[in-house]
This record gives sequence, C-alpha cells and structure tokens, in this order.
Amino acid sequence: MSDTTTKKPLRLGMIGGGQGAYIGNIHRIAARQDGAWQLVAGAFDVDSARGHAFAAREGLDPSRSYDDYKAMIKGELERDDKIDAVAICTPNFTHFPISKAFLEAGFDVICEKPLTATLEDAIALERLVRDSDRFMGVTYTYSGYPMVHEARHMVATGQLGKIRTVQVEYSLEWMATAIETEGNAQAAWRTDPKKNGRGGSIGDIGTHAYHLAGFVSGLKLESLTADLATFVQGRALDDNAHVLLRYQGGARGLLWSSQVALGSSNGVRLRVFGEKASLSWFQEQPNELVHARLGGRTEIIKRGADDLSKAAKARTRTPPGHPEGYLEAFANLYAGFAEAIHAKREKREPSAIGRDIPTAYDGLKGVAFVDAVVDSASAQDLSWLTPVAVKTLIATTC
Repeated sequence: MSDTTTKKPLRLGMIGGGQGAYIGNIHRIAARQDGAWQLVAGAFDVDSARGHAFAAREGLDPSRSYDDYKAMIKGELERDDKIDAVAICTPNFTHFPISKAFLEAGFDVICEKPLTATLEDAIALERLVRDSDRFMGVTYTYSGYPMVHEARHMVATGQLGKIRTVQVEYSLEWMATAIETEGNAQAAWRTDPKKNGRGGSIGDIGTHAYHLAGFVSGLKLESLTADLATFVQGRALDDNAHVLLRYQGGARGLLWSSQVALGSSNGVRLRVFGEKASLSWFQEQPNELVHARLGGRTEIIKRGADDLSKAAKARTRTPPGHPEGYLEAFANLYAGFAEAIHAKREKREPSAIGRDIPTAYDGLKGVAFVDAVVDSASAQDLSWLTPVAVKTLIATTC
C-alpha cells in the first residue's frame, strides 16, 4: 500500500450519510483508514436537528455542522481552513444540484454512483468538471480491489490474447419483497423514478457491473439490447435486468443485475474470456483471481503474491493470508482520490494509487449506459441500440 500518511490530511466535508445511512458510514471509515482525509464539516441530514446531533457524536466543531449544503458552501468559503473536498452521500436525484453547487464554488467532489438521475444532468456535470478544472471522483467501489487491478493489468498486457466475451453480474436479494412499503427508506427512494432515475436495478447496481466489465477488459461499448423485468408487484422500476453487449472490435458481453435473487448477498462476479486464457473474479472471494490458460493449467493468483503488478501492490495493505475486502477497496478509492488531488495541485503525475480511479467521465458513461438500457427495453423488440451519448462522449472527451 502506498504511503498516504506523509502529507497533511485533506479536509473533507460530507452531505448526507448521517444517522442510519449505511453508505455514509462506509465513506467515513474509508476516508479515515489511511490518514489521508479528516472529516471536518457536514450537513448530514434533511432534518437539520438530527444532522447536528449526529455531527456532535462525530466530534465535529458545532460551527461546521450545517443545516444544508447551501449553508455549508457559504460557511466554508468564509474560512481559511475550508474543506478541500466534499463527499456526496445522498439519493441519486440530489447528486446533480449538490455537485454542481460545490464545483462552481471551487471545491473538489467525491460522489456516490450513479453520477446523476438523468443523462442530461450527467453530461452537464461532466462538462462542468472539465471546464472548472476541478477533481471529481465517483465511488465505483469494485475498481478499488487489488485483484481487479491485477486482472486489468493482465488483460492490458496481452496475457489473455484478444478478448472474446465478458460476463458480469451483480445480484442481490434484499428487495425480493416490497420492503419499500414497510418503512425501508433506502428501498423507498430506490423504487421511485423521481428520486432514483429511469433505471431500477440497472441504475443502482447494474452501473457497478458495467463499470467493472469495462475497467478490467478495456473494451468500449458499441451497442446493446436489454430486457428489464419487475417481479415485485407494484414497483415502477425494474428489479431485474439482462443486457446483451456488443463491444468495439467484435467482443460480446452479457450483464445481469438483480435485486430479487434469493441467496445472493452481494453477488458481484466477473469473467473475461480471451483467445489464450480467461480470468474469473468473485467479490465474495476478493483476494483470489482464477486464471485458466489454453491447453495449460488453471491457477489461483492470490493477493499479496510477489509478482503482482504495481497497480495491485499499491492497493494491498496486509500480507497474504490476511483477508482484505470491501472496506479496504473503498479506502483504496479514497487514497486514490487524495493522491489525485495532491498531484493535480502539485502539477505532477500521480503515483500508482492515484491512477486508474473512477472519475466524472466514468460516472457519465454509467448514466448513458442506463439510459440506453431503458430505451432498448422500452422498444420491446430486442432491437440493438447504439447509446448515442456514449459514442459522442468517446469521440469528444477520450
């Protein structure tokens, strides 16, 4: 693991993520793990009193506990020790206005995925990031795992040969019943198109799968055809998705996302098949990568091995045999974001931990993917659709 403790911690603010918010706690643990960040300010709840109480429990200066994000921007701009970046841990429909306001005020941003609830907002936000020359990281967590980076390295260095097929899935069981009608706030906004966006499972977890497949394979999407289903009666959004993918250069892919897959706690799985070899990675066994070679042995590559790539080693914290998982992967993202911000300020190239991290452009591609999937499914004839927004972005910003 790269040493991120030699620099003074960056000051972090947080919007949302207060009492009872699962993802907010994950962000705080990840940010603190390497000493690269210090949480100093926040507007943690739509209920300001509850938010202030939470800030007090976190030990924040009461003067830096704010009623809302607008008050936080105003208050921080008036300080010499203002925050360096803000983490946005709120429902999807709020990502755009909050991110936009902080970027325009001159702050760097770390945002939950999907980047925005609409493609129009995602395009505008990514353009704002480029025009303002600010940094924006998007928390596609699975690109923080060491063995995912090892897989990416093996593909990029030709160890699999030309890629033929990619299969990726993200299956969950937690919404197998209508828990949104039983007081589950997390499920309630995820099933509300006005708050979640056009995609249900495909927007919530399918975007993770899409990013993971592209991150490891290096392939760019050419077209897709999708079938969306809503199995729990009364829901307005999909809770299961199957998507066939065609990549530039001829490779094919299959993506499955589901919120109703009984027996799947967090079933993120990736398989990449090339002409010479294949790779398989399963998030519930994240310290191992299965490598099968044509006409040869199948081997298990373990995190911590001496001959791993520089990218994998930079994200490895403990010796082999000591399991690392989700929290460490999330912390790797935060360490990478910190290094990227430092490098940008110091006008230098980032070290290994700050390279190949998910940014606003990755977030934009994810939203464009969701839009194309919903459009394809709405056509009801399994016609192949080219996500025009993705093609345009590849031509103009890559």
